[in-house]
Order: sequence, then structure tokens, then C-alpha cells
Amino acid sequence: MNDDVVTVTAEADQFTCNAYLVGGETPTLVDAGTMPGVADVVAAHTETLDRVVLTHQHSDHVGRLDEVLDAFDADLYAYADHPRRTHELEDGDTLAMGDDEYDVVYTPGHAADHVSLLSHERLFSGDVVVYDDGAYDDGSFGRTDMAGQSRERLIQSLRTLLELLPDSVTAMYAGHGDVFYADDDTVRGVIERALSRAELRQPKYPE
Repeated sequence: MNDDVVTVTAEADQFTCNAYLVGGETPTLVDAGTMPGVADVVAAHTETLDRVVLTHQHSDHVGRLDEVLDAFDADLYAYADHPRRTHELEDGDTLAMGDDEYDVVYTPGHAADHVSLLSHERLFSGDVVVYDDGAYDDGSFGRTDMAGQSRERLIQSLRTLLELLPDSVTAMYAGHGDVFYADDDTVRGVIERALSRAELRQPKYPE
């Protein structure tokens, strides 16, 4: 798979989510992050940005959203209401990003408005499942210990992803940690480990 996805927050020296620029026919930014100057990084890779798609609206995912929208006059796709939203995302929608079509999968638990984006080759998983985040190295789940979060809903979301995941998916772009590319391990294996750990119902970050 030719990887035309750029992590535009890769050089951030402060806490941020991963923001991904998906190049191609429909240039798309998945999440905006909190890194100052992120719009300039996007502009270094593309002259146009058709849309910004939010996995959810936690502050580390939308901190520089206005900066990006203003710089590119891009549309905003989001599940929950937002003053600048131009398109509402719903579970089961199909969405163009780059050169591919993605299914919108409602995956709450870490956030009530959380969605994941699934194509035949890629999964943009936001914070519902990540590969490595300091809690676990090879399959971790989003935290569920803060107000408005639910471990039970997150567990169901992980099960939903496993039910819908094509075996052809070979890359996972999560909101935190490293991008995962299938090799000896698979995206399905990562999600299965995250699910088994979430199902223990133990604190993700022990005190």
C-alpha cells in the first residue's frame, strides 16, 4: 500500500493528538490537534484542503481547528454539533477521504461523539483503540475514567470494529502513539488485545 498519509503533528513538542493529512483527490485532515502552526505544515504538503473530519471533539483533537478551517476554507465533518460544522456524520455514512471511501463507524466510550473511519485498507481509530500509548505496547484502548466516558460502551465499540473490520485492513492510524502497519501482527490482532485488556475492567492507569 502506498502511504499518502502524513502525520502533520509529528514534530510537536507539546501534548497533542495525531492529526493526519490524507492526500489524494479529496485532501482531508483527520483531527486538527493542538500544535501551533499545524496549518502551515498542512500547507507544505497541499495547496488545498477539502475537509476536516473529527473523530471526536476532545480539546487535544480540536485545539487548532479554527486555524486550519480559516487557512483553507475547508468543510467540517463531525458527529456532534459544532459552530463550524458543515456536515453531520452519522453511523453508517460513507465519506470520501483522499482517494478512498471510508465508512463512518460510531464508536463511543472514550467520548460520546466518537467515530472511527474504516476503508478496505485503513482504519482511523481516533482514541477508541491505539497501538502503543504508555499503558500497553501492542494494543491499548482509550481511557474511560473521566466524566462522560464509559468502559462498557467502549468495549462494545471495540467489538463493533472487529465485526466490521475487513481482513484487508493493513494500517491503523490512531489518535495517539505510533501508526501501526501490519507485518507479523495484524490490525485485528491489535484490536483483539485492546478488547481483552479493556474487558478486564481494571484501571488503565493504576494510581
